[in-house]
Order: sequence, then structure tokens, then C-alpha cells
Amino acid sequence: MSSRALPYRPHNHDACVSHALAEARAICQQQNARLTPTRERVLELIWQSHKPLGAYDVLAKLTSEGHNAAPPTVYRALDFLQQYGLVHRIASLNAFTGCTHAGKHHTGMFLICRACGNVLELMESSVTTAIENAASAEAFQPEAITLEVAGLCPGCQADQHHE
Repeated sequence: MSSRALPYRPHNHDACVSHALAEARAICQQQNARLTPTRERVLELIWQSHKPLGAYDVLAKLTSEGHNAAPPTVYRALDFLQQYGLVHRIASLNAFTGCTHAGKHHTGMFLICRACGNVLELMESSVTTAIENAASAEAFQPEAITLEVAGLCPGCQADQHHE
């Protein structure tokens, strides 16, 4: 099992983080929402991690930086970020990951590597359509759809073949 924290797709992670923060500022400005320094730092910490972070992971990082943060502060920040579509909660991990399609109403679909813990957000409209059609056939009106798929990422598959 690999302990590497690499994304499925190689990219410039610093550019990725700064783009996410700039997008968050713009979305909050458009929605007239207050992106406080604490909320922004929580979002930055989540984006800096390739793996989803739990509330207490975020709290530990804030505390190590000298912030006098308490659990309610972190939970309120995470609720705010979720409300504005800036992060997703991965229920199976009870952790949060940055939304790669911030500000757009969409189905949260995630590939979660059970070995290394990395998460990749997918955008696949045909899956959303299939779920909505199936729900409609049952006269059910979905309000939010989150799909979590557990498996092995390419790096962990390769590691298993080399064991």
C-alpha cells in the first residue's frame, strides 16, 4: 500500500489552490457572502490537502498555526463553505474536499481510493440524468445527489501489482 498523496491526474497544485481561492472570493462577492479570513484559511487548508480533511484535521492545522480556533468555529466555516458550493462533504469519510466546480449546481460524484485515501471529483452528466430519470419514474424529486465510489486509484493498482 502506498502512502503517496498524489492526485489521479498530475497538475500544478499551487495554481490549483490559488485558482480555487480566487474563485471562492468571486462567488462570495457575487452572492454578497462574507468570506472571512478564517473561512478562507479553512478552504485553503482543504485545497492544500490532496486527501479530504475532517473537521478535527482542520482544527489541528489551525491550532498549529497559532489560531485560537474552537470546534464550533471550524464547523461553522465548513457549513458556510458547503452552503456556497465551495466544498463537498464525503459522507463515507466524514471529511471535506474542495469542489472543482464551485458555484455550479451539480451532482457530487467521487472516486475514493480505499488504499491511499485520495478523492477525485467527476463530472458526468449522463450519470446525473440516469439518477434523475430513475427517481422521476418513482415520482421522487431529488434535491441533492452525492455519489461515492470506493476502489483503487491507478497508483495503488500499480503498487498492488508490484507486491
